[in-house]
Amino acid sequence: MTETFDKACRRCSRLAGFLDRIADQHPDYYNKPVPPFGDVAARLLIVGLAPGMHGANRTGRPFTGDHAGILLYRMLHEFGFSSGPASLAADDGLQLKNCRITNAVKCLPPDNKPVGSEINSCNTFLANELRRLPKDAVVLALGGIAHRAVIRAVHLRQADHKFAHAAVHELGGDFALLDSYHCSRYNTNTGRLTEEMFRAVFAKASKLAGQ
Repeated sequence: MTETFDKACRRCSRLAGFLDRIADQHPDYYNKPVPPFGDVAARLLIVGLAPGMHGANRTGRPFTGDHAGILLYRMLHEFGFSSGPASLAADDGLQLKNCRITNAVKCLPPDNKPVGSEINSCNTFLANELRRLPKDAVVLALGGIAHRAVIRAVHLRQADHKFAHAAVHELGGDFALLDSYHCSRYNTNTGRLTEEMFRAVFAKASKLAGQ
């Protein structure tokens, strides 16, 4: 399999069943695996955790429609990766430039917590996405789960590449891995991730991607 996404995927029975139940509650939501968004030839690939209940699972676009995307899209616009500072809906006309966004898990998990088997089952899609990156690309992992999913996708040892905010990992291939705390409501409200910290990460990502 070489696909980076499968709209009809139901390989994880827990996630498929959960999406069915959410579709009954919210029939106007997207309620399917959420596709990557952005430039297929981008030198910056952002990897998040999974769709949010009332964000990507509602709109069908990563980090769109909930709190987690507010800071992310503002930074993307500030550093020239996006045509606008906010992502409101999948059909709002927003375009990403030299940037692409995906998730380690493409389906909404209960309580925003995928289990290990679900992360592993979805890892083939991420591995295929990474294989398509142009030379000297940078992958920005938002959070530890996204970081570990990238490491797994390129068949490296987790012990050799520990997650750390703002750390850069040279993986011996064609791309560098840059870590950041996830831009979740919890992290931004508690100050674990401030706007200044996230801006510094994006400054580093922009430089690495030759933006």
